[in-house]
Amino acid sequence: MKKIAVLTSGGDAPGMNAAIRAVVRAAVYYNIEIVGITRGFAGLIKGELIEMEASTVGDIVHKGGTMLKTARSEEFKTEEGRKKAYEILRENGVEGLVVIGGDGSFAGAQKLSEMGINTIGIPGTIDNDLAYTEYTIGFDTAVNTVLDAVTKIRDTSSSHEKATIIEVMGRNCGDIALHAGLAGGAESIILPEAQLGIEDIAKKLKQGKERGKLHHIIMLAEGSGNASQLQEEILEKAGVNARVTVLGFIQRGGDPTSFDRIIASKMGVNAVELLLKNESNKVVGIKDNKIFNMDITEALNMKKPFDNHMYKLTEILSV
Repeated sequence: MKKIAVLTSGGDAPGMNAAIRAVVRAAVYYNIEIVGITRGFAGLIKGELIEMEASTVGDIVHKGGTMLKTARSEEFKTEEGRKKAYEILRENGVEGLVVIGGDGSFAGAQKLSEMGINTIGIPGTIDNDLAYTEYTIGFDTAVNTVLDAVTKIRDTSSSHEKATIIEVMGRNCGDIALHAGLAGGAESIILPEAQLGIEDIAKKLKQGKERGKLHHIIMLAEGSGNASQLQEEILEKAGVNARVTVLGFIQRGGDPTSFDRIIASKMGVNAVELLLKNESNKVVGIKDNKIFNMDITEALNMKKPFDNHMYKLTEILSV
């Protein structure tokens, strides 16, 4: 393999830059020509390719976001759009492509692999919603961002003796809410995988008040409902006027944690080494602290298991 490319697609995640750096530096190390594709598959269709070398990715390992920018592409979802992308890669002599993103990005990589481009996927999404890997790049940073916010919100909630609903991201996966809720001492955690009824929340609010608790943190995963609606239900059924904080895109930004930088670096190098072996239609992941790879199709068809043990811990510790 003489020339490869790398792109980031879908939502940005802290640690994507570390992964880009690893791919580029590994390519340079193995004497492979490397180009970056800006703005994901949308940029690929438009031929937005840039030459990259070791110095191109200097001083980015600690930065959030993605230096290659990212976008979503409706055109790439069409057969005609994918044909354009394929022709751009062939015209530029690109034999292998590293795609950093989530399930939608992997589906795009899978399509290009079927057309004859060797593709390797790296999981980059704060949602941690890919079943095949224990962690995705950006998840750890997002959890720590939420945890920092929870710590600050608790201070003012205690001062005003208020309950607070904190809505966090994650699409239909409750991992951010679950991990940040456990680490942040949330009293109630509402997840797509384990809905907590208003009656249960009201009971916990009453228990906390009876033992003199000054605050009550309710962690709400976005896939479980709307914070404002939950606020109305709590007022109606529990008589408590809870405050609402929606953290939003703050969870996607910021400097990646050391954990995200390390797994991104490991995955980036592994992706290039897989292309060197002429592998294709593969994704890299982490399990038991070890990097591994598997077929994209198999990975996308896996169902993510819910961590019932961790959820039980939150119930035990919130009495």
